[in-house]
Amino acid sequence: MKITDIRVGIVRIPLKTPFVTALRRVDMAEDLVVKVITDDGHTGWGNAPATVVITGDSHASVASAIKDTIGPQILGMDIDDREAILQRIQHSMVHNTSAKAALDIAVHDLFGQKYRLPLYRFFGGLRQRITSDLTISLGEPEQMVQDAQKAIQAGYTNLKLKVGVDAALDIRRVRAIRQAAGPHIAIRLDANQGWKPKEAVRTIRRMEDAGLNIESIEQPVAASDTEGLKFVTDHVDTPIMADESAFSPGDVFHLLAIRACDLINIKLMKAGGLGPASQIASMAQASGIDCMMGCMLESKIGITAAASLSAGNPAIAINDLDAADLMADDPIIGGISYDRNELILPQAPGLGITDVAGWQEWDYR
Repeated sequence: MKITDIRVGIVRIPLKTPFVTALRRVDMAEDLVVKVITDDGHTGWGNAPATVVITGDSHASVASAIKDTIGPQILGMDIDDREAILQRIQHSMVHNTSAKAALDIAVHDLFGQKYRLPLYRFFGGLRQRITSDLTISLGEPEQMVQDAQKAIQAGYTNLKLKVGVDAALDIRRVRAIRQAAGPHIAIRLDANQGWKPKEAVRTIRRMEDAGLNIESIEQPVAASDTEGLKFVTDHVDTPIMADESAFSPGDVFHLLAIRACDLINIKLMKAGGLGPASQIASMAQASGIDCMMGCMLESKIGITAAASLSAGNPAIAINDLDAADLMADDPIIGGISYDRNELILPQAPGLGITDVAGWQEWDYR
């Protein structure tokens, strides 16, 4: 099974409601979808959403990196040489992690297809179902309460609240949702780098003193401020999670070495695919640190890949893999399925994806 062609296209999927964070607002998911085609007629699927404010990757930069630089490096290679292909993907150029992730996912899909092995079993097969939270977008407290109530009615027992724009208002948001949700719903916060270190400590302590029972707080300070992240971690009781500070295995090594956080958020688009993400999970496990499997606003291709790693790896204890459930349509044929707040991994080989409706070739002009 040798790689003979790589094609890049795009799918556009409307969201059920706008996705709003401290960094951006999105009304429609636009996902680059990659086909890696082999000489025996198999197709491996990969994807990469453009998340300029986090990864720095645009649709044009991802497509160009795949077609002009990374893709040509792996043409003609045999899928059995999986590790050699993954190394070539990672070393073909610096940065461009979303492009690398798309090809990495497709290669893993093909490897599973060749050996008729569901990808979650390739990564350990620890469980076939995993539980995810649902993200509540940033907004006025009343709107966030309504969104939280809808999520709970849909079966979600874990909510991830976007905060980070106004610390005082953030406390009002969380207090209102806790009162509406009751004590048995797990609440996580994601500040998306929105606070200064001392501001974060003051805000989190006020939440602790108010008994709001926050499970964890994600990336309270700027991504580059690892000392500030450690300052927050050291001065509050609530577990602190690194997200934008934790891209590569090297980043995570530094965070673990200085004990800058209590948790690591792994995302395939940050790490550069399933290969580096697996390394991050192993490093965290060796350090006694749990991981969360997160995602960008990506289609069910990337969610199935991320869920496959999470389902097989004991270091990944928490999941934030709700992106596909935020979309009003599902053009991906196959892959994971949802049962309320659980993701069910497919038993079909690889990702279990057979087609993508509405796939349109990327225009390079």
